[in-house]
Amino acid sequence: MTQFQTYAAPVGRLFLAFIFIMAGAQKIAGYEGTQGYMEMMGVPGALLPLVILTELGGGIALLLGWQARLVAFLLAGFTLLSGLIFHYLPSLGMEGMEAQMQMISFMKNVSIAGGMLMVVALGAGAWSLDNRQPLTQPAE
Repeated sequence: MTQFQTYAAPVGRLFLAFIFIMAGAQKIAGYEGTQGYMEMMGVPGALLPLVILTELGGGIALLLGWQARLVAFLLAGFTLLSGLIFHYLPSLGMEGMEAQMQMISFMKNVSIAGGMLMVVALGAGAWSLDNRQPLTQPAE
């Protein structure tokens, strides 16, 4: 493994995890507004605690590289589903710049899901709980 590969995986996990950790924290800070927005989009507001848990918990697990393949798979699905509900489907009834901005947001979700699928395929990489080495070698 090259030195670049050693650093690329944890930095990549940091970049991917950051959006989920920040989004979860923002939803806590603006709980009522987020709940209202979800309901306006046809998503039950009662699901907000699950969304926050998914974003914060999944983001932290990904950052630490704990169960990274499973977490990345679940976050990829979550990201695609939320992109469809909150960006793609609403864009169908829009025109001009508003539709273009929603499509850009949807494509960002698709790109994030692609990054998550790379984690599914390649694993957590260096400096992760998934790849921690034992402190001592087992006796033979």
